[in-house]
Amino acid sequence: MTARRFAAPLLGLAMLATGCSTGVAGQEPAGNVSPSSAWHGRVPDKPMPRPSFTLTDTAGRSYDFGAATRGRGTLVFFGYTNCPDICPTTMAGIASALRQVPQDVRAKVTVVFVTTDPRRDTGPVLRRWLNRFNPSFVGLTGSDAQVAGAERLVGVPLAEKEEVPGSGYSVTHSARVTAYGADDRAHVLYVADARASDYRADLPLLVEKRPPE
Repeated sequence: MTARRFAAPLLGLAMLATGCSTGVAGQEPAGNVSPSSAWHGRVPDKPMPRPSFTLTDTAGRSYDFGAATRGRGTLVFFGYTNCPDICPTTMAGIASALRQVPQDVRAKVTVVFVTTDPRRDTGPVLRRWLNRFNPSFVGLTGSDAQVAGAERLVGVPLAEKEEVPGSGYSVTHSARVTAYGADDRAHVLYVADARASDYRADLPLLVEKRPPE
């Protein structure tokens, strides 16, 4: 999978949301091919700094994302536990990749899942769902406004709830995983077509103090 570059001002448009209500993940634009890149995802022209925001973890404790993940390879994804397709597929791919990298790399990686459905995804619900993939995964929740604020800081499209006649609602949300390196900058972005092998190849690079450009 060759890396693709996006101009930073176009990131908000390029990273379209995926409609989980349809059961089909939306496809992201291909972007410009960059065969020389060391990364296996999509590469912004300029690495984006790790943001700082505070939400609540699955144990009910305050979680300062910037402070808790500083200096660590970090994968961040916004989704919800009732998502029928892209969320479980994405988390399973990341979990598979972590099992395949050396322990010293795995110990330097934090995976953060922020719910876009805080009404239903309480701490216990989120914890049980994440444990299906990896008990070390961090689950975060908050008010709708707090989650939207975190989405803006990470730079993903805001999630939207869609009423489903006779069955409540679904949530349309971004399909993007944002990957921050040990230097506290986002060097690579993954979307719906990312494979476990892409994460596996990039995790050792993310934990380096000077990730390759």
